[in-house]
Amino acid sequence: MHTDPISDFLTRIRNASLAGKEETSAPHSKLKAAIAKVLLDEGFVSEVKAGTDENGHKTIVVGLKYVDGEASINGIDRVSKPGLRLYAKSTEIPRVLNGLGVCILTTPKGVMKDRDARRQKLGGEMICNVW
Repeated sequence: MHTDPISDFLTRIRNASLAGKEETSAPHSKLKAAIAKVLLDEGFVSEVKAGTDENGHKTIVVGLKYVDGEASINGIDRVSKPGLRLYAKSTEIPRVLNGLGVCILTTPKGVMKDRDARRQKLGGEMICNVW
């Protein structure tokens, strides 16, 4: 049993990109699918699709993206953890690498990147930073 499924999902993506894998899979959840969609919209991954494992359980398959042999994801960090949840107002959302990276947040209007949350004046829980 995983105590933090989101950290497990992010670690699977990080390890697969460092190992040069084409894709990775993880157990499916709505939050993981929303995070993967933000990564796809920002161009960090090549595809996101649904799959099943050998037991018939639903999984999410993330196709990793490489540019000239280098992984698109240089770093992916979990910000808010089960033991310490971190929330930010729209005016306090930190910029990741001065805007080169993305902070993914859960807001009352769903999971979104930091720029969209600032534009819509929404705060929320900071899930992770990607650069």
